[in-house]
Amino acid sequence: MAGQNLVNLENVTAHVPGDASRVLLDAVSLGVERGERVGVVGLNGGGKTTLLEVLSGRRAPDAGRVSRLGGLKLAYLTQGDDFAPGSTVRDIVLAHYGADHEWASDAKARDVLGGLGIRDLERPTDGLSGGEKRRVALARALLGEPDLVVLDEPTNHLDIEGVTWLAEHLLSRRCGVVVVTHDRWFLDAVCTRTWEVANGRVESYLGGYQDWVYARAERTKQADAAEARRRNLARKELAWLRRGPPARTSKPRYRIEAAEALIADVPPPRNTVELLGFATNRLGRTVLELEDATVRIADRTLLDHQTWRLGPGDRIGIVGVNGSGKTTLLKALTGERPLDGGKRIQGSTVQLAQLTQDLVDLPKDMRVLEAVEAVAKYVRFGKEEMTASQVAERLGFPPARQWTPVGRLSGGERRRLQLTRLLMAEPNVLLLDEPTNDLDVDTLTNLEDLLDGWPGTLVVVSHDRYLTERVCDTVVALFGDGRITHLPGGIEEYLRRRAAQGTDTSAPQVGAAPKAPTSAADQRAARKEAQRLERRMTQLSKRQEQLHALLAAAATDPQQLVELSTELKQVDAEVEQVEQDWLDAAERAEA
Repeated sequence: MAGQNLVNLENVTAHVPGDASRVLLDAVSLGVERGERVGVVGLNGGGKTTLLEVLSGRRAPDAGRVSRLGGLKLAYLTQGDDFAPGSTVRDIVLAHYGADHEWASDAKARDVLGGLGIRDLERPTDGLSGGEKRRVALARALLGEPDLVVLDEPTNHLDIEGVTWLAEHLLSRRCGVVVVTHDRWFLDAVCTRTWEVANGRVESYLGGYQDWVYARAERTKQADAAEARRRNLARKELAWLRRGPPARTSKPRYRIEAAEALIADVPPPRNTVELLGFATNRLGRTVLELEDATVRIADRTLLDHQTWRLGPGDRIGIVGVNGSGKTTLLKALTGERPLDGGKRIQGSTVQLAQLTQDLVDLPKDMRVLEAVEAVAKYVRFGKEEMTASQVAERLGFPPARQWTPVGRLSGGERRRLQLTRLLMAEPNVLLLDEPTNDLDVDTLTNLEDLLDGWPGTLVVVSHDRYLTERVCDTVVALFGDGRITHLPGGIEEYLRRRAAQGTDTSAPQVGAAPKAPTSAADQRAARKEAQRLERRMTQLSKRQEQLHALLAAAATDPQQLVELSTELKQVDAEVEQVEQDWLDAAERAEA
């Protein structure tokens, strides 16, 4: 039943194991209801995974109380894989099914296996790649009928189609969901609430990523001058959200107007004309070109006599299913992978840098700042000059952390250091292969802000739909037909084309049955209804402000306080209902 409490935390405190001086959760109280979908965000190492472990019962709190619904069925996806040696995919995924006909007749089981591309059930788990193990573990968590699904970074190793499928699948479930992820598109698509874990506290916000960004921008608007850079960054991110495609927002008009007022003086995320001028001066006309190129992988052809030219200032995203050859294409661009036919041309002024998926060797005998300054002490991004320390701080290394020995960094921190050193070299052509791996949301936002002012040619391979749309001006796809296909409609066009192909069941289209076409008359009526609801929302918003003012003035009159509080609750309830009605009407109007 909707609204039923599944798990509650009361004054929960948790420390770093073995170090009582480092508090990860400090007297945290919160709960999860059935049907609620919560996204958890925060800096790496800030306590997100600890919060999930306490929620799921895998870790007892150092203080406080955790209560769970009697008989609660909970599924938990950890960041690691705990498969028994010698097990098969069937043993892990279908353990609670009997004969084959039991799971084969279960539509949900077929949906999960198809959606995650799991076909060979007899395959030993010992021989699976990291990405394959991740999908098997995710399938295990999603099958069955859990009351609460707890997922720690479920979008890792999923391509764009897989992330889209997972979002639609979770939306179709009635259970509670708590998910840690850095995929901001996924947060917006799935979550009804966002928890921000920071400094031992957990702040709760209604809605997904957009709502969280808006709330943070609104909150930091009142901050002091020391928080100016963080405030401007949050407002810039909000400006990007509002200036994007109209479909990106589902907010009522009064919320949109409030957001627009907040960002009225914020410049566009990047000055494309200015950056193109910088890039042309640094690169000249010729950058990287593949001319009549052929690339073969085993028995299939990745490129079949293709010509592709990258110009100065181009910002290109490459998409395709896992295994389609995106990383191989990057290697062909860099010359690391020789062509099987045709030729590769590189401009004489090109200074190329590549972020690979593998962690490169870092100077373990240095401290973080020393490792960055070993590349350069200053770097220029467009008009802005920054020190090595400033760049390191933007990418998740606060001043105190910059003196940590490189050998003591976590995997995610080493990834960030690798990226920092790459940017400090001031390349004019930058190739990024899955740059979002191991980066938290705040670090991703800072990375995007740096790339906004980066004057050069950029090629990005990423399953992070938000990052691709945010930093790239052009999207191309590998569909397995030997061509590099330009997509004027971006990722939405890619997903439509993949659906139309209908030849690969690794990412089937999931969700509700197609809706009947909406007539023009129905759309007009829905638009009128949405306008009426917007006017009502404006009236209710004004009444809320009046009631808050009256409550403040009636602090010494208990009877009036009760009357005003009762009316305010009624107005708040009506606001919630009108918002939902507005969303329904807006959806019908755009159908």
